[in-house]
Amino acid sequence: MQLEVIGIGGAGCRIADAIHTTEPSEQPFLCDTFAFDTDTLSLEALESIPDEHRHRYGAEIENGLNGNLQRGETIGEEHVDELSRQLDEATPSAADAFLVAVGLGGATGGGTAPALVANLQTLYDAPVYVLATLPADRERLPDGDPSVPSDDTRASGADADGATRPMAAQNAVRTLSRLDGLANAIFCFDTEPWLRTGEELVDGRDRLNREIATRIEAFFGSTAQTTDGAPKAESVVDANDVSRILGNETALVSLGYGAQQVDASDSGPLLGIDLGIGPFSSSAEVETSAAVSAVETAVGKAIRGKLTLECDRPNAERALLIVGGPPAWLNQTAVADGRRALESATESTETLGGDSPRPGSDEVFALAVFAGIEPVERLEALRAAGETR
Repeated sequence: MQLEVIGIGGAGCRIADAIHTTEPSEQPFLCDTFAFDTDTLSLEALESIPDEHRHRYGAEIENGLNGNLQRGETIGEEHVDELSRQLDEATPSAADAFLVAVGLGGATGGGTAPALVANLQTLYDAPVYVLATLPADRERLPDGDPSVPSDDTRASGADADGATRPMAAQNAVRTLSRLDGLANAIFCFDTEPWLRTGEELVDGRDRLNREIATRIEAFFGSTAQTTDGAPKAESVVDANDVSRILGNETALVSLGYGAQQVDASDSGPLLGIDLGIGPFSSSAEVETSAAVSAVETAVGKAIRGKLTLECDRPNAERALLIVGGPPAWLNQTAVADGRRALESATESTETLGGDSPRPGSDEVFALAVFAGIEPVERLEALRAAGETR
């Protein structure tokens, strides 16, 4: 499965850049990656997206949008055809799906994303997914504080994520509402619980973007065709499986992820015992008990650990489990048990599973996909916060 990733606005472009950075050479899953923003400095600060795939639009914007989502929506509608033409510089028709990354609290990405998603649905016969970050509570200004980002803050490229934004909750709720019925599904990342105590968003955003990119790569990278000679999956997750789980009715999606470090050399752990002090091995093959333990640990973290958007697991209508890592460590009995554990946690009969061999990797990972997860307490809190302004 080949994915076209498009970042919109400062936050969305940085996420797209992080995804582009994580793509493994032995299992490429990206057709192309694009970054669209109204801020030249933010585009220049990206690290891995090719310059020819970065495009500034909205030249009429002189001092930013300052959270004015209505103005952002107008800009998006006026420039959506221009952005679609930029995609034609690459090979969008080769994509099996599109992923539009956007930060929901701002006006640039939130204003443009719905128009672009609608246009992509019209132009291409492929699902269009959205990867949306919810604003952190600490981004919002105290009531009555009219301050706006300074010129220094803007120059650092921090205004989209580093400055406080009084309209963040209201913008997020409105943009989610506009995306409903347009996007096939929306992957949600709730920023607030992923920030450390006392940490400002501008300081933690690179770390959070890597967390997002790791999960997106684990998902879509596992659907990509492997290079010649690489080990094949016992149970392949393909585009049809992805479409079946994510659906086409704008389901909200949350991702759980877990990883367990293993010894990926020719030898496995001594007697299958993990001493907790790093790789320790002597036998010529991976012990079955060690492989089972690694898979079980990763799966447990993915199902019961922190999600990109916290939800009640039984609320999920559909679910998918992918277990990946060094081929010798992917014990198929443990992988099948993991899928049954996910089915039990969600109480859903629409549960799929697969494996993703990663030669040369030093960890076993598990990705749990929860789709159709509403009602979600966090979203209700954002809606309430947005209504108070």
